Parts: sequence; C-alpha cells; structure tokens
Amino acid sequence: MTARPAPAGGVPVTAEHSSGGPTGRNAPTGPNAVSGPSGLRGFTRRPPPARERCELCAEPLSGEHRHLVDTRKRSLMCACTGCYLLFTRPGAGAGHFRAVPDRYLADPDFTLDEESWNRLQIPVGLAFFFRNSELDRLAAFYPSPAGATESELDPDTWRDVLGHSRLAALLRPDTEALLIRREREAEGPGTGECYLVPVDACYELVGRMRLHWQGFDGGAEARADLADFFARVRAAARPPAEEDGP
Repeated sequence: MTARPAPAGGVPVTAEHSSGGPTGRNAPTGPNAVSGPSGLRGFTRRPPPARERCELCAEPLSGEHRHLVDTRKRSLMCACTGCYLLFTRPGAGAGHFRAVPDRYLADPDFTLDEESWNRLQIPVGLAFFFRNSELDRLAAFYPSPAGATESELDPDTWRDVLGHSRLAALLRPDTEALLIRREREAEGPGTGECYLVPVDACYELVGRMRLHWQGFDGGAEARADLADFFARVRAAARPPAEEDGP
C-alpha cells in the first residue's frame, strides 16, 4: 500500500566537489588524475533505492509486510511483524492503530439487481464499503482516475441492499471492507460478486486503477488489471465458517 520510504542515501555534494571535480591543493595531478565529468561519476550515479521501514519503529521491512490502520488520520501504515502483532487485539493502543487482517471471505449466494445497485449511487460497476469507527458510520468508495472517491451511504440503503449478505455481519471496523462487483465478466446483470477483504487490498486496487486508467472506460490495460485482481481475490477467498466472527 502506501509506502513511505526513508530518504535515499548517498554522498552529499559539497563545494569541494561541485561542478568541476576536485580543486585546490588536494586535487589529483599527473597521468592518473581524474577530473571533469568522469570525476563526478561517483556523485551523479543514482543511489540504490532506500529500503521500506516500519512506520512505528523504523525497522527495515521485507518485500512482503503487514499494515496498520491509523484510525485518526484514516491512513495505512507499513509495519514490521512485531509492531503489527501489538495491535491485533481489539482495543490495543486505545484503538488508535488497528492491525489489518489477512482473511478473504466469499459470499457465493450474493446477487445484486440493477435497482439495488442504483440505490447505492455508485457510477461505476465496482465499490468497497467499510465501517469508520471514528465517525461511527459506513463509508462507500469506488476507484476512479483520481483515486478513491467517496459516495454517501445511508444506513437504510446498507441494510436493504447489502445487509442480506452473510458477510455484512462479519465486517471488522476500519480494517476490512466488503468489495462488490456489479456483475461477473460475461455473465450479465444480477451476477454480482461480494467479498470480505482486507482494506489494504482495496487501496491496492485503487492504486492500480489510477496507474493504468486511460480514457472514459479505463482502457484495455486497466480492464486486464482488474480481471487479474479479481482472479487473485477469488483464489484467496473461502466461504465463511462457523468460527468466523467480526
């Protein structure tokens, strides 16, 4: 998700070696001297990318890492395993930070007709919904070329349109979302998809759509990326079990 890498390292360029190579009494001379552009090669070479770090303790992170939700700033934070585990229990840290779970659940019986979708007032065929604990309300978002766009969602609409899904009662505040797709590819109206997913997966989707979106309908690359994303969600998701709870 949103990574905040530390500033890149490298050797600072000081007056001693700016613009024209070393100068003054310490400048190299003779047949082995190196000056001019070649002498600056070491300073102009792009430094290696900085490693991602835990946004709580600054521990270097591996490529695959977990996330926390900052419930006050409404943002995702990259976290090391130790810091992540501190906030896996409800109420830890007075609720300021919440660990994003990794469960994917599917509702195989989910259907969504056109009238119900229109009540959601979502202008595209895809949206995700989560409960904002700070404001004590449900929030609806959909991906757009500008990023995640919020749509108003009143409690009655939530209950009437999405409340019948057995996943709705399992949703954990701030950290999980219901991901709704209006219809499956090539299956027509009324064949919607509904998944309970980690909220960082939704923002990954938003970022991918923003990166690849072209024209009015997104373009072929964005559609292919969307199909790949949902294929991975389907592969990871399972029906809810009796032991699943919010």
